[in-house]
Amino acid sequence: MNATGKLYVVGTPIGNLSDITFRAVEILKLVDFIVCEDTRVTKILLDHYSVTKPFVVVNAQNESKKIEEILEKLGNGLLCALVSDAGTPSISDPGTRLVNAVIKNDFEIIGIPGPSAVTLALSISGLPTDSFVFEGFLPQKKGRQKKLLELSNIERTIVLYESTYRIEKLLSELKEFMPNRQLAIGRELTKKFEEVWRGTASEILNDLNKKIIKGEFVVIIAAKDFKM
Repeated sequence: MNATGKLYVVGTPIGNLSDITFRAVEILKLVDFIVCEDTRVTKILLDHYSVTKPFVVVNAQNESKKIEEILEKLGNGLLCALVSDAGTPSISDPGTRLVNAVIKNDFEIIGIPGPSAVTLALSISGLPTDSFVFEGFLPQKKGRQKKLLELSNIERTIVLYESTYRIEKLLSELKEFMPNRQLAIGRELTKKFEEVWRGTASEILNDLNKKIIKGEFVVIIAAKDFKM
């Protein structure tokens, strides 16, 4: 295949729309079309920066079919930007299968770095960051307890994502599996109601019980031997 098109993997804000790089905006204005998860979310960002481009929506249901469509466009020399709803594509977000397909078809891939909830949460956690493991979202049911037991024996800092609906459940599980480890939990990072809680799972759970909990969470679990 004649590799004339290019795929730009573009990091976008995780909350605050000002947290996009100049280069990312330039690329979004440059490309011929944008691959996204949800046009409603991406359009808010594009409207903010006066960018108008055609969309190709890729999700779990249509991924295989849409990848073929994207490869055809790249083969015709078009430029494409891949974005996720928030943050960097392929990091606990869709994009990996498309990136792999583009690589296999010899098209050029260019990364446009941007926000990531993982590195942001680590940078403000006050916990060891020289070595860490990123696990994303834990299994909701099958294998969850096994994974928690496995993580409890890891000596490095651990980074997890969790939703509004399961954060209290996760803290209760951490209270059981890792009762003495220090945590830093970021809620709605970069957004209006951003908060960071620090302490053991038990201490944070007591505080959460007094609040109405909404938003997305990044949970940082300190290395096993870390002491405040």
